Parts: sequence; structure tokens; C-alpha cells
Amino acid sequence: MHRSLFILLTLFSSSFLLAQSEYNNSEDSDPRAKAILETIRTNYESLKSLQADFALEIEYPEEDKIVQKGTMWQQGEKYHVDMDEQAVISNGETVWVHLKSNKEIQITNAASDDEEAMLSPKDMLRMYEKDDHVFILSNEFEENGKVVQQIEFKPMDPDSEYSKLRLTVDKKSKNIVRLKSFGKDGSRFTLKVISQQVNKPIDAAVFTLDESKYPDVQFEDLRID
Repeated sequence: MHRSLFILLTLFSSSFLLAQSEYNNSEDSDPRAKAILETIRTNYESLKSLQADFALEIEYPEEDKIVQKGTMWQQGEKYHVDMDEQAVISNGETVWVHLKSNKEIQITNAASDDEEAMLSPKDMLRMYEKDDHVFILSNEFEENGKVVQQIEFKPMDPDSEYSKLRLTVDKKSKNIVRLKSFGKDGSRFTLKVISQQVNKPIDAAVFTLDESKYPDVQFEDLRID
């Protein structure tokens, strides 16, 4: 669940599902999609800071939709994502995952080769540079008075928990509109960007966790020296 948060933070029609069988390895990726993703990454990494409000829609088969709202702060390698049920904070070296309802905070290293490690927002934007996904520009249409483009990601790993990701981007600004993942178990996670502010000063305290402020919370240190 924690990893899904950033795969979505940022994030296919039935006709595309039929066509998708033609895309079986990373070399089949659409160069138009890659160009859009490169522009998004370049724009994103040029920012001194980013603050974004978002909504995360969680859907499971035969269950009511759950909507959680949150805010993300990003500055270089540091980030903080605060949602209704959990918060994730990283100062670039350490990651704190606060499971609020469980009154538990898990501590891990920010840098890890573990495939289950937390993906930072910047890591997510570099997914297209790896060889483990194939992606294409699948659609372009007008939405709320703006032209948007959709890029579909298909994981190459047959054991992946999701079958595909769909990224919707404002064609003009190249801002992310939403990111949706399609779980193989029928689940759907949709992250929608509500608003964002760029290059505003952010207090350094936002990117660290003061353990003294959580006297009733259990800490689990999962860091490996």
C-alpha cells in the first residue's frame, strides 16, 4: 500500500487492452510518450520546491469507493506526503511512515535496492527510464476546457501487483492531472491533483519527524546498517 501511494503520485481503454498485446518489451515504447515524460521530468526537477493538494480514490470490487485527501511537499530529495490515514516523510536519508490508525511509525533508509522500498516522487518520474515498463501515448481529448494526453504503462514483470498505469497530463502545461493504477485483484487507485504551488519556501521541519512529539506511538526501526 505504501509503494502504491507514490506509484500513483503522481500513477486504458478496452480497445487499448486489445492492442497492448503488440507491446511486449521496453523497446516497443512509443517515442512520443517518452518525449512527454522527459518534459515532465525536466520541468519537475527544475523546481526549487513543490506543494500539491490531491485526492486519492481507492476502489475494491463490490466495496464502496474510499476517498482520501492529502498534501505533498517536495524539495530536492526531501518530501512529505500527509494523508488522512498515513504520512510519509523523508529528509533524503531517512523515511518515516506514520500509520496513524495503528499508532505506528516505521523507519527505513531512503536509499534502498529493495524492490519494495518506498518510491519518492522523483523516483516515480524516472520509471520510464528503466526497462521494466512499456509505455505508449494512447489518447488525447478535451477535458474541463483543456486538452489532455494519456500515457499507458504496462509492467514487464508478470508478478507485478498491477496490470497497468494510466497517466493523464495537461498537454499545454505538461502538469500531471491524475494517475490511475489497475490492480490485478480488481482494485483501482486514482490520484487526482487538485492544486499545486511551485517554488515557495518550505520550512525544513516539514521534512523530518520529531520523535518526541509522538509519545504514544510505537516506533519500528527497519533500517539496515
